[in-house]
Amino acid sequence: MRNLIEFLKKHHYWFVFVFLEVVSLFMVFQYNNYQGSVWFSSANYLTGLTLEADAKLRSFAGQGEANRNLTERNLLLEHEVSLLREQLEEERTKNDSTYQRKGQMANLQDYKLIPAKVISNSVNKTDNLMTIDKGRYDGVHEDMGVACGNGVVGVVYMASGHYSVVIPALNMKSNISCTVQGKGYFGYLHWNGGPIDIAYVDDIPRHASFEKGDTIVTSGYSSLFPPGILVGTILDQEDSKDGLYYRLKVQLSTNFGNIHDVCVIDDAAVREQLDLLRQATDSLKPKRD
Repeated sequence: MRNLIEFLKKHHYWFVFVFLEVVSLFMVFQYNNYQGSVWFSSANYLTGLTLEADAKLRSFAGQGEANRNLTERNLLLEHEVSLLREQLEEERTKNDSTYQRKGQMANLQDYKLIPAKVISNSVNKTDNLMTIDKGRYDGVHEDMGVACGNGVVGVVYMASGHYSVVIPALNMKSNISCTVQGKGYFGYLHWNGGPIDIAYVDDIPRHASFEKGDTIVTSGYSSLFPPGILVGTILDQEDSKDGLYYRLKVQLSTNFGNIHDVCVIDDAAVREQLDLLRQATDSLKPKRD
């Protein structure tokens, strides 16, 4: 005991130093939003490694590569089927737009699909987040759309070297442009909490014609998703709060409670436009003296 006391007396300043360092780091991350979000984000490299290891243990069945391939193929096939259905609908209404739509069958081929595995996913919060095992080193950047074989998943919010955080459709801040397939009316997909298989499409015009069971797909009007990616089917309709629009209740096609493999959709041309727009916006901000 005497030797221990002597040791502590001799090196007490080192213990004080370590204690103060720990306290200072805690205060930095606790009281600074940016540093805290970076450290505690699931895009953090060490946290990502832990989540990835856990996800691999949970999917030890060994079908990772097959699932990734199936996810990519299902996404391509679903997109093609969606476009074929729309063409058939246009032919039935005698609006021959075959030549105008001819190039859309290969539309998704212009996008680079980056297969990824979900390593963390929440569904019981109002602002759910998802973490995938691909990041900037794999070509993933912010503002890229994410989909799976069953349909739309969300949008990349933050990317580190090896991991990315996705804002899924099950997040109250999510806002994805959608359309009623074959009808040409579009609105925006929102989730208001509650069941994880139900969302709403707002701002559908009052003169729109649709039926229960009609398919909702991405509109292609945003830079995040090509047109025709499956979103879900119409369950019901109601009036908006101001009574000027319809609000569609949608059964989501993606099972967010059991999702493992996704694809990040990358269009280099769109990304270049977004980067240019950000630069232009930054250049217009008033400069401080």
